[in-house]
Amino acid sequence: MSYARLYLPALLLFWAGLLFGVSFLATPVKFQAPSLALSVGIDVGRYTFLWLNRLEWAGVVLLAFLLWRGTRSLSVRVAGAAIALIVAAETWWLLPLLDERAQIVIEGGEAPPSRLHQVYIALDLAELILLLGLGFATLYLAARPKVQVTQS
Repeated sequence: MSYARLYLPALLLFWAGLLFGVSFLATPVKFQAPSLALSVGIDVGRYTFLWLNRLEWAGVVLLAFLLWRGTRSLSVRVAGAAIALIVAAETWWLLPLLDERAQIVIEGGEAPPSRLHQVYIALDLAELILLLGLGFATLYLAARPKVQVTQS
């Protein structure tokens, strides 16, 4: 059995846990703290998502390598590409726009209404679903015994 087939589900499920922990647990909970000023929470959030994004790019590189080494399945590769596209969209489109809005608040201003956070949440949710689905699917495939054809 290829080690890539074993490492792929581990990477995907670890990444899903990281994404869930940061985006859907730590970030919303942070804003429940009454003593945390909004500008401080937003500044901490900027750095949190900067580092999450860097870790996700490391995940994209590892994912590409493991997909190249471990599977010929087109559907698995397409799902992997979709994950990479979400990370790219967040990196080069959404995070810069959200960072501009965060800077306005940090400097004491008020950012105009926007749906960018909802778009970011939707993309993170789609990424989480892809990571979990692909993670469990590849875990199943890695655990499934190979059928060997014998000639009589």
